[in-house]
Amino acid sequence: MPVIAVVDYEMGNLHSVCKGLEKAGATPNVTYSAKELERADAIVLPGVGAFDPAVQHLRSRGLEQPIKDAIASGKPFLGICLGLQILFESSAEGIQPGLGIIKGKVRRFRPEPDITIPHMGWNQLQVTQPKSLLWEHLPSDPWVYFVHSYYVDPIEDQIRAATVTHGTQTVTAAIAHENLMAVQFHPEKSSNIGLQILSNFVAQVREKIPA
Repeated sequence: MPVIAVVDYEMGNLHSVCKGLEKAGATPNVTYSAKELERADAIVLPGVGAFDPAVQHLRSRGLEQPIKDAIASGKPFLGICLGLQILFESSAEGIQPGLGIIKGKVRRFRPEPDITIPHMGWNQLQVTQPKSLLWEHLPSDPWVYFVHSYYVDPIEDQIRAATVTHGTQTVTAAIAHENLMAVQFHPEKSSNIGLQILSNFVAQVREKIPA
């Protein structure tokens, strides 16, 4: 089974993510070791919490450059929730610079009379990259589980793989570009749809492993 490094930087629900990856047919390895990231077949960066502590913890553990190197090398990479947001250049939630792997900013939902912030619960994706391997074997525009007050706003539209609408605001829900994939929702909390998304990621990892 492919070994997938799950980055431990004190900001993620690691147990749920690992259980999801195991069900998807992978061997998760929770680690904050740069050498383990390099040895792994793929990397998952989960995240729950605030932007500034997240990037500070990553940098204090010396993980910023290893993550950048892994993505640049073509290694399959999946960011989840906060693990998507910290890939960007900056966030309205804090003052720390993000990793800057993706050009763009993280913005806060505008208050509206009939919406709640955070955006929490099940919502329907509008898939904008229907050929992305993330969505294989899924119904069109599937329902997934969200918990977030901030959303990513990439400069390059073509990396947007799905959007979601909350109130009158339609925002990015997933990105995909070559080996780099990241989602704002929680696949590990999204029942069978989420498990299929994780299985699709694991299938891509298997294809990269030399026979």
